[in-house]
Amino acid sequence: MYIIIVGGGKVGYFLSLALLGEGHEILIIEHDANKCKAIAEDLGSVVMRGDGCEAKTLEDAGARRADLLVAVTHRDEVNLVACQVSKHKFGVPRTIARISNPKNEALFKMLGINVTVSSTNLILEHIEESLPTRSLVHLLSLEEGNLEIVEMNVMPDYPAVGKRVGEITLPENSLICLVINEAKGARVPAAESVIEAGDHIIAVTQPDREDELRAALTG
Repeated sequence: MYIIIVGGGKVGYFLSLALLGEGHEILIIEHDANKCKAIAEDLGSVVMRGDGCEAKTLEDAGARRADLLVAVTHRDEVNLVACQVSKHKFGVPRTIARISNPKNEALFKMLGINVTVSSTNLILEHIEESLPTRSLVHLLSLEEGNLEIVEMNVMPDYPAVGKRVGEITLPENSLICLVINEAKGARVPAAESVIEAGDHIIAVTQPDREDELRAALTG
């Protein structure tokens, strides 16, 4: 895949390092000359200096052939514009935006950003995970299909404990897609797979089905 990363800060740097390690072709767009120099010294010629919001910069970066654009600067407005320009002017099929202010998440979704990642929301969700009304932890929001990926830790008193996955009545457009157990590792559950206390469940659901999913698993 060819991936453009807007923002050469710590998030952009380490994301690039990981993607290069997986064999992807990447290009970092960063406006700060010193950051560009440091990245070039570490990673080679995978960085260009410029404004990731500008169409000319994105064109020079080869946005027309990009498979994905990820905007991870510390400014939400920059990330939004970079994703919008790349999607609507250059036809980049998928965009991912980092969000600092959780209040902006709804706007990003409304404007068609495929995936939003809010570190603030993720931290809050994990802090509140132990509360019964907040037992679902949001991992990702997906614009396509209006879906969310959520996580739940299965407590010993949950009615789902001891049940087969096929016996649990899940809400419409919801699916348990991964079960992680410390002893058994991660597995894609079959209908006969049994839910155990201590399991970590990864599920896909719609935002307006969260309460139904929570009820099906926690009672």
